[in-house]
Amino acid sequence: MTKALNSLGLKGKPADTRVVVAMSGGVDSSVAAALLKEEGYDVVGITLQLYDHGVAIQKKGSCCAGQDIHDARRVAEELGFPHYVLDYESRFKEQVMEDFADSYIKGETPIPCVKCNQTVKFQDLLQTARELGAACMATGHYVQRLAGKDGKSQLVRGMDSGKDQSYFLFATTQDQIDFLRFPLGHMDKDETRKHAERFGLSVADKPDSQDICFVPEGGYASVIERLRPGAMEPGDIVDMDGQILGRHEGIVKYTVGQRRGIGVGGTVDPLYVVKLDPASKRVIVGPKSALKTSEIAVKDLSWIGEEIPSGGLEVIAKIRSTRPGVAAKIFAEEEGRVRISLHEAEEGVSPGQAAVFYDGDRVLGGGWIERAISVDPRLAV
Repeated sequence: MTKALNSLGLKGKPADTRVVVAMSGGVDSSVAAALLKEEGYDVVGITLQLYDHGVAIQKKGSCCAGQDIHDARRVAEELGFPHYVLDYESRFKEQVMEDFADSYIKGETPIPCVKCNQTVKFQDLLQTARELGAACMATGHYVQRLAGKDGKSQLVRGMDSGKDQSYFLFATTQDQIDFLRFPLGHMDKDETRKHAERFGLSVADKPDSQDICFVPEGGYASVIERLRPGAMEPGDIVDMDGQILGRHEGIVKYTVGQRRGIGVGGTVDPLYVVKLDPASKRVIVGPKSALKTSEIAVKDLSWIGEEIPSGGLEVIAKIRSTRPGVAAKIFAEEEGRVRISLHEAEEGVSPGQAAVFYDGDRVLGGGWIERAISVDPRLAV
């Protein structure tokens, strides 16, 4: 007789099913762990120490800091399951922080949270979960894992569109999706906090993390200077015809689409950063219209959908975490690369950001924006 599947889609009773829960110390992962413990699963909590503990203790409002490690441990004690802290500091520095610094130096605008999920959390930590005998690993992400018609697990947007985190998980592989579980994917934040209150968790009223965990109060330039001494090389601020308008102290302090704090005044119309040229150390500024692009080159594609047809594939493309998806067609090019043709031009598309592709709510995959081709011919090279 075939064993019935439990609520996680696995064979066996909850008590016989070990689940490793990645705990950041926040309310989301704490509630995920609490719900699984309530169902009777053999829960093991793991929190990662990702950077210098002494610095972490002094910083509030970020995940995996000293206070957050304490909070995760306390929740585990309240709920009665084992909790471990793993020192992933060297891995995090190599795979996330170093990449973050190098990306800015190349004139890109990176998303370290995606890199962290792609490497440290869903690669290294997931392997540790397997070694601990876990049948799966659960997180507090607002994303859903559903069974597809072909029997493969699919990654789907979270039910709460305002909290959906699928954009940050685009690089999750099929094997990883099969192993992962997302207990909060069908909830909204209010429901999560109500569960936290019901369980009496000490983190029930804890505010959400806002900053990148290793960047104190948004001061990323100082982090880059520490990781890459001498990276703050000065250069010229020029218009789109190459005329020098001023000087800057380092292109890492600028992002495509930026309007305020450029350092150029006295112009009739507002100027925006429209391009960064690290080779010549130039910050190129221009009118808002120059930010429009309808063609985007994407590299390092991670794909879990069906094969892209030779004539292209219609998708919803999300090219910034804070923006809604837009209609587009993608075309496969050489291995690991695609070209996006947007049906309507978008503004401020920056190299280094992620482009994530959807079929409805299902995540098909995504990659890293290598180049955005401006509709203005002066920037189309």
